[in-house]
Amino acid sequence: MAALDVFLREQIAAFEPEIRAMADYCIDTSGKRIRPALVFLSGWRGHGTPGSDLIKVAAIVELVHLATLVHDDIMDGAALRRNRRTATREFGATAAVLLGDALFSHALVLAAQYPTTEVCYMVSESMRRVCAGEIVQTMRRGSMDITREDYWRIIELKTAELFRVSCHLGARLAGSDAAYVADAARFGRHLGIAYQIYDDLADFFGDERRIGKTLGTDLASGKVTLPLQVLLEQLPAGERTALTEEICGRRPVQMGMRLRQMGECAVFPAVAATVRDEIAAAAAALAKWPEEPPTPLLLELCGVLHAQLAGLEPATAGPRA
Repeated sequence: MAALDVFLREQIAAFEPEIRAMADYCIDTSGKRIRPALVFLSGWRGHGTPGSDLIKVAAIVELVHLATLVHDDIMDGAALRRNRRTATREFGATAAVLLGDALFSHALVLAAQYPTTEVCYMVSESMRRVCAGEIVQTMRRGSMDITREDYWRIIELKTAELFRVSCHLGARLAGSDAAYVADAARFGRHLGIAYQIYDDLADFFGDERRIGKTLGTDLASGKVTLPLQVLLEQLPAGERTALTEEICGRRPVQMGMRLRQMGECAVFPAVAATVRDEIAAAAAALAKWPEEPPTPLLLELCGVLHAQLAGLEPATAGPRA
């Protein structure tokens, strides 16, 4: 990660002088760096340090991710990201959307530097799929026209795709067997789905100071995630109608009431069980590869997500302030 930080800082000079400070604002070192970690761990061969190819591809996926965060914060109207003002609050929405585009573009510049087209092809395809997921979600905002299958498809595209490609490229660049590369990618996909559902839970049950970003934006922006779907299924008809009107923007959001209802309807344990199922599916993808050096390291990430999920549970005792 130290080598990755150095490499990312070096990339700031590649941007035009007029926007270097803006790029520097986004390319900080305070994030969780889950996707680069997946690259490094999938590419671990049991000795030495990550080579320059792994460091570069880790930087590529992180730049793509940072670009999506810039765009997400614009669409969500978020004020806080990583415990500081979002790019859209710092520079304005118009400049921020173009800044996200610039980060995307530089990721492709780096991907094009590999001797084969495989990295550039996979990164470009993943960028398109991530954007497609965000577009579908955006088009469904403020609408009840979204099924469980639709929700799954959205998170598979917008989040799980970059987890998947991180694992694939890490294992591929390390020279792993093709079958292991495929299973590592499957691990990444399931872990990404689990992580997004966890993130959707955190939007309702998390602590904004601890998580470091604006929470409560999903309901406010009309984004129907799994916690809201479960709540809608449990509420009596009259309350379901009222919540539907809040989602569709026809009445003010009653966040305190909705959090209380989520507690009464056991929304947290129901959604948390789904997160655990996806974590189990991720672990199962690597079950036949216990001797491969990356396997135990990747499985540790399953434990990390289990711990993060458990850390949300105390917040279910009452509404978030």
